[in-house]
Formats: sequence, structure tokens, C-alpha cells
Amino acid sequence: MNKSTLDALVGLFVLVGIVALLFLALKVGNMSALSFTPTYMVSAHFENIGGLKVLAPVKSAGVVVGRVAGISFDDQRYQATVTIALEQRYHFPKDSSARILTSGLLGEQYVGLEAGGESDSLAEGSIMSMTQSAIVLENLIGQVLFNRAADGGAKKEPPVMRK
Repeated sequence: MNKSTLDALVGLFVLVGIVALLFLALKVGNMSALSFTPTYMVSAHFENIGGLKVLAPVKSAGVVVGRVAGISFDDQRYQATVTIALEQRYHFPKDSSARILTSGLLGEQYVGLEAGGESDSLAEGSIMSMTQSAIVLENLIGQVLFNRAADGGAKKEPPVMRK
């Protein structure tokens, strides 16, 4: 093999490596979630959004129907405002509800939409009124420990079986 062929192969190998690293960086940074389909924006207020992040998926029935476009704090209501970009091909009734859910036990958080029954659909700028905040694992553990401490930590003896 001559030197120019070897140089070309090494250059091709390096190029493939750079493309692979770029792909991985976009995947880790959730930038591969970018799409150019037309969307419309709706917003929802939550008491607690947990670890929800911008570009997190918005799913309905397990299908990704949009992405979280923005997260801000409403200092009048003292709640988090989540702006959602829904793909225009998906229409949801105005009385649809939004919940913050977790993929698996400790997975990423996403917004789950459940369709309502009203005939009018959400439109650009609509505000979803029915929401359910994220379940924060630390709060659940603290509540269990607090309840255990309030009970005095006493173990109840199992009932004795009599013949």
C-alpha cells in the first residue's frame, strides 16, 4: 500500500470518528430531539417540576407529541410555568391534563398529556388548567421516615396463630 492511500484511509477513519463523537455529543445533550415540524405553544403551571428540563419529551399514550420549550417561575402564583411545543398534527381538547412523569424508577422526567373530552382543541397560547406535579423521590422517603418516627418506630408483632 502506498503512502497516499494509507493517508487517505487514516483521514477517512478520523473523519468517521469525529462524526461519531458529534453524534454522541448531540445525543447526550438531547439536541437530537430538535425537529423542524410546525408546532404550537401551550403552557401549564405546576407546583413542582422536579428535574424536568427543556427539550424533555411530551408524550401521550407513549408517543412523543412535542417537547418542553421553556421553563420559568411565575412570581405571582409562585409556581413553575412550563411552555410546551406541541406538533401541529396533534390536537388535544382544551380540558386535557398534563402530568410530570418519570421514565422508570430513576429515569428522565417528561410531560405526559391525557386527552379530555371537550370538543374545542388547545390553540396557540392556551393555558392547561389541570396539572399534576412531579413526584419527588426524596419527599416520599422523608414522608415515610417522618411517619415511622411519629409511630415511635414500634414494630407491630404479627398475630399468633392458635390451634
